[in-house]
Amino acid sequence: MRRTRYRVVVREELDERYASAFEGMHLESADGRTVITGTITDRSHLHGLLERIDALGLELVSVEPQAERS
Repeated sequence: MRRTRYRVVVREELDERYASAFEGMHLESADGRTVITGTITDRSHLHGLLERIDALGLELVSVEPQAERS
């Protein structure tokens, strides 16, 4: 797996207290959801992010790789 930018959506509006849990990622909250975007370096990084979401008791809505920009 190569470095890929991902868009992960969770149900709940997270505030800045969660920023350290998702270090290196951008969080944007609105309408009862939070979009977490950033570059995932490898498969274990992606799994770690998903495990963190689960450990925090957040409901995962979607996980999508983003198309590369030319």
